[in-house]
Amino acid sequence: MSWLWRSLRKGWDRSAVYTPILLMGLVALGTYWLARNTPTFAPPSAPAPPTHEPDYFMRRFAVRHFDDTGRLKSEVFGTEARHYPDTDTLEIDNPRVRAFNERGELTVATARRGISNGDGSEVQLIGDAVVTREASRGPDGELRPRMEISGEFLHAFVDTERLLSHKPVVLVQGNHRFTADRLDYDNLDRVLQLEGRVRGTLAPEPRPS
Repeated sequence: MSWLWRSLRKGWDRSAVYTPILLMGLVALGTYWLARNTPTFAPPSAPAPPTHEPDYFMRRFAVRHFDDTGRLKSEVFGTEARHYPDTDTLEIDNPRVRAFNERGELTVATARRGISNGDGSEVQLIGDAVVTREASRGPDGELRPRMEISGEFLHAFVDTERLLSHKPVVLVQGNHRFTADRLDYDNLDRVLQLEGRVRGTLAPEPRPS
């Protein structure tokens, strides 16, 4: 029995020499397994820039804009609209715009398609565009006849009461009619510039009865 005990003792002593190495190997394997299976967290990515894709739609809508005093400046109607976040613009099908200046004078605009900026201060009218300023009296009491401007493209600036076009237009004011290749109209200063091939028909003013 003594010889058996001595043999076991020698075997144990020999195995004890390799025990730290085995433990270190197990620790290394465990560390490797944890490194392979631990989920990694990527740093937060920067938000992607907005693309030219609509982020919301409206159908048969009305959008109204007011000034700081609560006065209605303009209202925009349409059959459908799409908002593009990258340009903050509203693309409108069959738009109808009603704009009021500080004197309460009404201007109405229609087209097959329109593009409005975020606050409604600019509206591009595309396709069968018509802008009509109803008859009114100026600060001096002078009667301003009804005026209608039409063309394939009109760019209306609501706040500054200005209308531009780089395409042919037709202007009818009272009984007078003009055509031109380009137009720049400033309603505040009452300055009208017709450029390119300008033609006009002046009708005699009706005599007061």
